[in-house]
Amino acid sequence: MSAETPQTTPEQDAVLRAAIDRSLRHPVMFFFTSGAAWLAVSILLGIISSIKVTSPGFLSGCSWLTYGRVFAAHTNALIYGWAFQAAFGAAIWLMARLSRQECRSAGIILTAGHVWNAAVSLGVIAILGGGSTCKPWIEMPVNAWVPMILSYFAIVIWSMVQFKVRPAGHVFVSQWYLLAALIWLPWVFITAHVLVNGFGGNPLMAAAINAWYRSGLTLLFFIPIAIGSAYYLIPKVSGRPVHSYSLSMLGFWSLAVIAPWAGMQKLAGAPIPNFLPYVGAAATILFAIPAIAVGFNLLKTAAGAPDTVMNSPTLRFTVAGVIGLLILGLASVLLNTPGGLRLSQFTFSNYGFDLLAIYGCFSFIAFGLIYFVVPRLTCREWLSTRLIKMHFMLSAYGVATLVLFTLFGGLMQGQGQEEFSLPWESASIRSFPYSVGTTVVWCFLLFSNVFFFIHLALMWLRLGRRSTHPTLLGVAHHDDLHDLTHGPEGDIDNAGPGSAPAHSH
Repeated sequence: MSAETPQTTPEQDAVLRAAIDRSLRHPVMFFFTSGAAWLAVSILLGIISSIKVTSPGFLSGCSWLTYGRVFAAHTNALIYGWAFQAAFGAAIWLMARLSRQECRSAGIILTAGHVWNAAVSLGVIAILGGGSTCKPWIEMPVNAWVPMILSYFAIVIWSMVQFKVRPAGHVFVSQWYLLAALIWLPWVFITAHVLVNGFGGNPLMAAAINAWYRSGLTLLFFIPIAIGSAYYLIPKVSGRPVHSYSLSMLGFWSLAVIAPWAGMQKLAGAPIPNFLPYVGAAATILFAIPAIAVGFNLLKTAAGAPDTVMNSPTLRFTVAGVIGLLILGLASVLLNTPGGLRLSQFTFSNYGFDLLAIYGCFSFIAFGLIYFVVPRLTCREWLSTRLIKMHFMLSAYGVATLVLFTLFGGLMQGQGQEEFSLPWESASIRSFPYSVGTTVVWCFLLFSNVFFFIHLALMWLRLGRRSTHPTLLGVAHHDDLHDLTHGPEGDIDNAGPGSAPAHSH
């Protein structure tokens, strides 16, 4: 780490930040807006697949919409359409801001973003058309992965270059997580696809690597991106330094050591080396350590500014995502004990765990970042506080209910499976009401996210209002409003002091 940050005047710093935002406006807005469109598509596919669980005859005349195809398309659209693009937008903007470097390759990044979207579109269409590989989260045909990984390198390599050539100064906690995620992803992605699709090895080991890949994407890419974003947003908006440097260190290094071992517990009982499922289960349980360390550290930071949390859309979503991280740590313990694993291994509790990670944690923090970043990129404020409130309320209640239905419905399904004296239908009967509830909740989430996409698209068209004040959900006093809008870095909206550096707490 470098010793000192070069001193600049507030005016110079404001000009630099504006130049950084201007250089990234088109690629970041493209990733956020196209990702939001994919999220709506994914939810629509999720509704169809959820209905077919309880009513198999629904749309039975269309072979493209059989349950196996539409559910795989739903998960791939959620992960590669929405989550990856939200992560790309977050990573390139945060790294440019924290490295104090303009982006000089916006055209390359934007072109790579179009290639990524084309590959995902063709992959999802191929899945619906019957071209799936039948490997969870790797269902797209093999020829879709090459342009995706090439697009990934074209998108993120410039962020690594920006970090390398940054002015001498602090290395922020957020940068630790962002750089780690950007380095871990190619390792996980290339390893899994080469071993699963490139070599015709033992199918059981291919299934084990597939399970490791799913865990690796979640714990080594999406969760670090979410944590890095939260470590930037909560101190920035609340105006408070991160509560504990020691907890920052514990959270990062425990995640780096534990997460790569998780995943293979999904094959407990399979004829693979016996230690692999046990190591995977132990690592997933131990994920609670970084989840608790990060969650407590960030919530303790946010607790120093309760009024700001209530008024700021960014902090509302971000704090909700951090709470989702804590719940994810608890679920990783409960679902991976010997008793919990037996009940959840072959049920949709695993789907609930994935939704908790991707939607309940990552997506909420991504929404918070989007509400923070977009006004800076477009030089406009959000059009409607009512739409933001609706988005938060429907998302918070919807995701909480969705996770409860899928987790506990899966456990009920598992209990039915364990009753060997009863017919298999008893497992379906136990989970039936939870499946119906899941369908209803997805409908509310679709309604919320369609309006979120429209709101975001209108902002990209720069139809928001010009204002020197932030878009707030509540009425703030004049002094509070001044603190929210004029932090030491001079941002003209709900900004406070910058994310605390890794060695200054």
